[in-house]
Amino acid sequence: MGRRKRERIPPDAPGPRPARRREAVSRLLAGCGEFVSARQLHALAVLQEVDVSLTTVYRALNELEEQGCADVVLDGNGERLYRPRTAGEHRHYLLCRDCGVSRVLDAAVVETWTERVGEETGFAALEHLVQLSGICGPCQSTDPAGRAPGATAGE
Repeated sequence: MGRRKRERIPPDAPGPRPARRREAVSRLLAGCGEFVSARQLHALAVLQEVDVSLTTVYRALNELEEQGCADVVLDGNGERLYRPRTAGEHRHYLLCRDCGVSRVLDAAVVETWTERVGEETGFAALEHLVQLSGICGPCQSTDPAGRAPGATAGE
C-alpha cells in the first residue's frame, strides 16, 4: 500500500503563502458534514497530510466567520465549533449536547424580530446569535451506561 504524499505548498506557488493555507483550511471545513472545532479540523489536516499549523487553522476560521462563510456555535464547554456557510446565508441550529449532531432551524421569526428591534431602537447592522441545544432521539434511546430508557440501575 502506497503512502499518500503530503500536500505541501511550494514556496514559489502563485499568491501569498498564508492565503493558500487559509484556502486549504476552507477546503477541509467544506468537507465536514457537522460542526467541528479548530482542533478537530487541525487533526483532520494532519490525517490528510495538509501542511497547516493549529494557529493557521484558528486564524482561517476567524476570517471565514468574519466573511460570513462559516456558521459558529458553542459546545457545552464554550468551545467554538464551525460549519461552512454559503456567503450571506445566515442560519440557526439545534445542536445535540451528547453527540454534536446539528439540525438547521427555520428561524424566520428570529430574523423578523431582529429587524423589528432595530427599527424600534434606531440601531443598525444588528447581529445576533441564537443557539438551541438538546438531546437528539438516538442519544435519548440509551443512557451513558447503555441501559434502555427508564431502566433502573439493577436491571
